[in-house]
Amino acid sequence: MPSGSARSRTRPTTSKSAFPETPADRLPADRPSAGPVASGEVVHDIEAYARRLGLPIRDAQLFAQALTHASWVHEHPGESPGHNERLEFFGDAVVNLAISEALLRRHPDDDEGVLSARRAAIVSTHGLARLGARIELGEQMLLGEGEARRGGRRRPSLLASAFEAVAGAICLDLGWPAARDWVIGLATPDIEAETTPLALKSPKSRLQEHTQRLGSRPEYRVLEATGPDHEKEFRVEVAVGGEVLGTGTGSSRRIAETGAAAEALEVLRARREAGALQGAGPGSTGTAGEAP
Repeated sequence: MPSGSARSRTRPTTSKSAFPETPADRLPADRPSAGPVASGEVVHDIEAYARRLGLPIRDAQLFAQALTHASWVHEHPGESPGHNERLEFFGDAVVNLAISEALLRRHPDDDEGVLSARRAAIVSTHGLARLGARIELGEQMLLGEGEARRGGRRRPSLLASAFEAVAGAICLDLGWPAARDWVIGLATPDIEAETTPLALKSPKSRLQEHTQRLGSRPEYRVLEATGPDHEKEFRVEVAVGGEVLGTGTGSSRRIAETGAAAEALEVLRARREAGALQGAGPGSTGTAGEAP
């Protein structure tokens, strides 16, 4: 069937896209159509989105599943091939391998520790969410109405998961070279960035190293975990030496702990700067010590 006759509907977007365009005559004429899929007022044309990404997909149903969150399946049982968590599992390995290969070639003088830090910064939840935002992934995700109302299209954890699922779908449909090149193409600015090793470390690692120098260690405590299993919200606090220095929230305990650590680092930095403004001498480090 010609590609133009198997279209499903899509919500028009007002923003101008910078996606590479793939001519329609380069797409396989006999690929399956995803059919119309909707979430509230959001109706998607899977094949049109794939063309905007420059992807000559063959299995449109697989690509549609990569964009389907569990909350949509819970609200629309039997109306989709399933949610994207299995594809996310596979895509996690695809993304990590692609980024690892690219970093190994781009930074030949970095040791294993620095390469690991570079990769962690790119494949972190927020790093993958940035990649997802570059392709307007949030607008294409199928979410349950409740999740969409709570801002799920902008939630970093959902964007990161969908990005991994899309990478997994591309690898299954088009093969490893296509998936690798697609991931690397989107992540090129991050791969080539000459970031210092310290800046590459996560807030939790930086807080851990800083407090160890002071003879202490951060302690994280979950204050609450609310919501159903597929959309949990965690609130965590971190204390150093018995003093609570930060709190964070997120869709996983790890994300919430990272937010709490980042807030604690800001508190410690502010204390150090305040001490400097008050004329603290070189030998006086206060409770913060060296800047984290």
